[in-house]
Amino acid sequence: MSETEAKPKIKFALISQPPPDKGERSPFLELASKYGLKLDFKPFIQVQGINARDFRREKINLKEVNHVVFHSRNSIDHYFRMCEEMRVEIDLETRYYCISESIAMYLQKYTPIRRRKIFFGRGQLEELLPFMLKQKESSFLMPCSDVFQDIFLEKAANLALNITRAVMFRTVSSDLSHVNLSQYDLICFFSPLGIKSLFENYPNFQQGNTRIAAFGNQTHGALLEKNLKLDIPAPTHEFPSMVMAVEAYLKKVNR
Repeated sequence: MSETEAKPKIKFALISQPPPDKGERSPFLELASKYGLKLDFKPFIQVQGINARDFRREKINLKEVNHVVFHSRNSIDHYFRMCEEMRVEIDLETRYYCISESIAMYLQKYTPIRRRKIFFGRGQLEELLPFMLKQKESSFLMPCSDVFQDIFLEKAANLALNITRAVMFRTVSSDLSHVNLSQYDLICFFSPLGIKSLFENYPNFQQGNTRIAAFGNQTHGALLEKNLKLDIPAPTHEFPSMVMAVEAYLKKVNR
């Protein structure tokens, strides 16, 4: 009997992100319906926007930006918020480079995507490099949080790409004192900050039989540093999204 087959079925999962907006299509909800799962959405981190006055200290001229790299919905939200606060009219020729198709589609919240030049990867920022190299002489802006770190920036620098980090929001841990983690068969993490929040709220957390899914190499590393077991890694070549990786696992343990 394989290790996966020996595990009990997953019946109750915790997604460490905010719940989808009303009427929004969520692949996690579709997955829950398909496999009879009960889901809770609880953000482990909270985002606080940096105001325009503080952002001006970075001395970044948003009016000169024509190439923007987005790694999350938060980066999109706060880029357009900052442009609005600073009364910057966005050029229709601006090119957007998004970590995934779902992030690219999120742009339509702010701009008609059919009128935009948009490029996207399959879940890893490095996949954007070939598109960006076609505009190698240009400067790129990357809206991000105060704690953003990714090997992507190092690889881009090695390719002589000019990327400016634009800190537009901060991340802080949420209060999870009301959450009973022991009731969940699966917890999904999407960043190292989620792991940090977990242990700030529950310093003595023990994994036990709880399965853990984690997205991104840095998140995987944060888990290992806390001596937690990674049951469902994402992205992989076979499963480029968290939902795909979780579904593959469910097919094995919930059959």
